[in-house]
Amino acid sequence: MNHPIDIAKRLAPLGWRADLPAARAWAENPAGRAARVSEQHRTGFRVCDGEREFAVQSPAPWTRSGYPAELRAVVGDFVRLEAGCDQIVEVLPRSSLFRRAAAGEHLKVQPIAANIDTVLVVTGLDGDFNPRRLERYLVLVSASGAAPVVVLTKIDRCEEADALRARLADIEGGGVPVVAINAKDADSAAALAPWLGGGRTVVLVGSSGAGKSTLTNTLLGRSRMRTAAVRERDSRGRHTTTHRALMTLPLGACLIDTPGMRELKLTGEEDVADQVFEDIEQLAAGCRFRDCRHDAEPGCAVRAALEAGVLEPGRFNNHRKLQDERAAAAKVLAARQNAPQGRPRGPRR
Repeated sequence: MNHPIDIAKRLAPLGWRADLPAARAWAENPAGRAARVSEQHRTGFRVCDGEREFAVQSPAPWTRSGYPAELRAVVGDFVRLEAGCDQIVEVLPRSSLFRRAAAGEHLKVQPIAANIDTVLVVTGLDGDFNPRRLERYLVLVSASGAAPVVVLTKIDRCEEADALRARLADIEGGGVPVVAINAKDADSAAALAPWLGGGRTVVLVGSSGAGKSTLTNTLLGRSRMRTAAVRERDSRGRHTTTHRALMTLPLGACLIDTPGMRELKLTGEEDVADQVFEDIEQLAAGCRFRDCRHDAEPGCAVRAALEAGVLEPGRFNNHRKLQDERAAAAKVLAARQNAPQGRPRGPRR
């Protein structure tokens, strides 16, 4: 049995802190070994216990079709291993979980990273720049339990960096930090230092070609992640990162790099009104009718702001689109949760 103090010393460089739910759970039951998931592949996981990194076996239920993805381990999870063997016994309680609905027709939740403090949403100041997509990312981050930071890369190749950043004034006004950097320059990337201190965990998300792997290499001080040039016609990159991986940075934080995301679907459990669109929610509070749809109702403060040029139409339309998408996903989720469980099928005769 491992004493909680010994575990804390061994796992502290991997983001283990006394205030985490995993640490509290371990203190109540310090059986087996504690480790953190450092890599996730289609065929399994690798973990680090503070002394070595190694492959582990998953519990048998995880391999069964239909087992909820969010109940399996994901990069960043702290797990309990069976004493004496490399077998995961359980996922320890999480402090946060960044997830999205997986691509495809059916609603399936795809966990991305767990026990993260900050999500660095990376976007290039080129053809990749898209305020509407950033808003979608921020809605997902807000639901994760982690804090968002927007990271604008490629300022060294953009003459309109200030003008593009000004288009994110509403996002900054909602309390989300926006940092513009040259991902290839260590001095420029040092602007991210406030979120990279010891004991913290950050995850990089963004589309392919945004500069996540380049930024990872710069923060590490060495070339670990493979990079590639983006296409000139649309600034899209190839998937040079093929799996999610956790690594420690010289400043003390743990960083999780992820493959580029081209589709960002809501799971149905987000709060679209939370932080990201706070300005629109404040305007809506001034509407004459509480159930105002902001179409043609009299006394609509939101329509007045649109007509006065105070509120950007694209931002308002995206807010409405995300609300509708979230409602549709929530309906599917509720139907699934309320569906009666069928009886196990017996053998065929």
